[in-house]
Amino acid sequence: MHCPFCGHLETKVIDSRLAGEGRQIRRRRECLSCSERFTTFETAELLMPLVVKSNRTREPFDESKLRAGMSKALEKRPVSREALEEAVSRISHSLRALGEREVSSRAVGELVMEELRHLDEVAYVRFASVYRSFQDLEQFRQEIERLRHHGRRREINRDQLPLLPGDSAPGDAVSAAGETASKPASKPVPEPEPAGAAPAPGGTRARSAAGNKK
Repeated sequence: MHCPFCGHLETKVIDSRLAGEGRQIRRRRECLSCSERFTTFETAELLMPLVVKSNRTREPFDESKLRAGMSKALEKRPVSREALEEAVSRISHSLRALGEREVSSRAVGELVMEELRHLDEVAYVRFASVYRSFQDLEQFRQEIERLRHHGRRREINRDQLPLLPGDSAPGDAVSAAGETASKPASKPVPEPEPAGAAPAPGGTRARSAAGNKK
């Protein structure tokens, strides 16, 4: 492809790897003229549904428009370009998997919000404020409460401190269970024989043998 910096006709691929959960190929290219490097993404071209807008007009699904909207919400947030591309790829795959000729813009917006909720909570609120046309602070508060209610799934830390006094941490419970399972069973202690009881047959034979040796 042509170099986007100087327009030279020849570039070379210096690195290729899978991206977008295997649905894209990310290539690093270098211009043979100016030596500038840039990245391209290769994807399969498949039929996407038309997007039905709120005014009932229809337009083709535009992945670049989707990416631009999400990039705007993620502006100055600690989210990598690769994570954004994977999110865009998942949204496109979900729309394609519907098998429908048309899909509402509202459905596309909900998919975007779901991805942003997992990527970055600030970006999620930014997008929601525009998508749902927030008019006052109360609507912001309600959306933040909804976000807290859903919560993102996090891996439980074994060293996590208990939430309330007296509660045991998850890691402590696991450790206690492991110690109980690994602790050997104690041997039963024989009860002493009552006074005047007849000796066991084995003991009588042992004492007789000792007397004969003497």
